[in-house]
Amino acid sequence: MPVAPRRAIHQNFLPPGKHRAFVWKYSEPIGGRRPRHFHAEPELNLVVRGSATFGIGDSVVTARAGELIAFPSAQDHVLLDSSPDLYLYAIGLDPALSAQALDQEPSLPLHVQLHAEELTPVLQRAADIVDRPGADSLAADLWQRVHWLARRSAPLSAQGPHVLTRRTLQLLRGAPDLSLTGLAQNLRAHPTEVSRHFHRDLGITLVRYRTRLKLLDLIQRVDSGQTELMTVAIHAGFGSYSQCHRAFQAELGCSPRRFFSGLRDGMQSAYTDESLPVEFR
Repeated sequence: MPVAPRRAIHQNFLPPGKHRAFVWKYSEPIGGRRPRHFHAEPELNLVVRGSATFGIGDSVVTARAGELIAFPSAQDHVLLDSSPDLYLYAIGLDPALSAQALDQEPSLPLHVQLHAEELTPVLQRAADIVDRPGADSLAADLWQRVHWLARRSAPLSAQGPHVLTRRTLQLLRGAPDLSLTGLAQNLRAHPTEVSRHFHRDLGITLVRYRTRLKLLDLIQRVDSGQTELMTVAIHAGFGSYSQCHRAFQAELGCSPRRFFSGLRDGMQSAYTDESLPVEFR
């Protein structure tokens, strides 16, 4: 079911520190329902009990006990509604660790039902490392296992991600500034066909997704110590700083300098729409 999404904010999935993987738990009594957001880390949500309704791009999807929903890097998502008994695990990995665990394959948009005999050991492994720092290798093993099981399972939607979407995500992981024409040439497909399948599978246009990847690349570069924004913008794939500025305004509602001078911290700490920085509401 399509829905007009609100602007998404940027929020890291991983907690502060040197984590490369983490498993969070969520239930209605615990709370912490974040605003619509996106991040560099691909994410899996595994529903243990109850049901959860997610806004994913311009789509709305409900997952029930035993079902798995996966969000690739840069895909905006939000928990819109849930049953009172909802309990789920959210698993996220640093993009490089995810690629390593999946033999350089991208994490795909997925919605599948795991078989009962497969689900029990997965839930036990998640419970063993939930909220546990220093469990990167265990989380990567779990990530690999869950993806393997998910790709063997039949999708709950009418069809799983199209092969063009899978290959597009793989190409963009290495070259986020690759144009639609360049993607189509690599894929030996018509540009319209590439765009159509991508939008259907991720709920976001290919143009907007590429912009998000560039923004995430820029943020990672600044975090690594590259502070000259004009230079970083070019290295992240923007044609100019003014183009980068327009992308920040369109996606995050602020300039790059405003984002890095304090607004980013306000976004990261927001656990509800009401707790967002005033200028972003």
